[in-house]
Amino acid sequence: MKPLVYFLAIGAILLFSIPSHGQINITNTLNTLNQSLGQGLSNDKIVDGLKEALSKGTNTSSTKASALDGFYGNSIIRIPFPSEAQEMQKTLVKMGMEKQTEDFVRSLNRAAEDASKKAAPIFLNAIKTMSISDGVNILRGDSVAATKFLQNKTTEELKLAFAPIVKSSLESAQVYSYWKPLAKTYNRIPMVKRVNPNMEEYVTTKAIEGLFKLISQEETKIRKDPAATGSALIMEVFGKRP
Repeated sequence: MKPLVYFLAIGAILLFSIPSHGQINITNTLNTLNQSLGQGLSNDKIVDGLKEALSKGTNTSSTKASALDGFYGNSIIRIPFPSEAQEMQKTLVKMGMEKQTEDFVRSLNRAAEDASKKAAPIFLNAIKTMSISDGVNILRGDSVAATKFLQNKTTEELKLAFAPIVKSSLESAQVYSYWKPLAKTYNRIPMVKRVNPNMEEYVTTKAIEGLFKLISQEETKIRKDPAATGSALIMEVFGKRP
């Protein structure tokens, strides 16, 4: 019944708080809503709690991703052979080149782990920009609403920051020294479709996707059990959500 009461309260507040010019002040509405439901949380406290939760989630995720085997050892975000070259992988394995193909996959994941070290400050800057409106949408959203907020705010910046690191890491991890002989061997096979995917773009995209998968997991955990964070503020904000 509590969610029903909450949404009925929203409707009543919005209905009676629309001024003559037809615009709704979201800040006043949130204040009224908190008071009417006994939440007792100010807008600032809500946003501060969300910022703290996001900071914890992104720091944890960035640390996990950037650690040795953060990508390679995690089946959820492990970067596989490029999709357009998976037929190539199968063929090369049948030809006895399983070790070479696995060395290549490992080198892709090492590049993603290196790039992930640049993610934390980008996330922190985005979190600092959170507005009252953002906070309302996140707190009342689904279990990954904060992750979606960060995706919208940071994806393009992450691409710019990751691209040069990925390029350098691919070179230092000898990705191309693994890839070139594999591709050369495969492309010599009669009747096959020649392959030459853009490795830098591929790894950059997959690294960012992997990071957000980890962040979404952390967000879901915090929403489900805010007390586990050890933060009184996070517990107060998420523990009292409708």
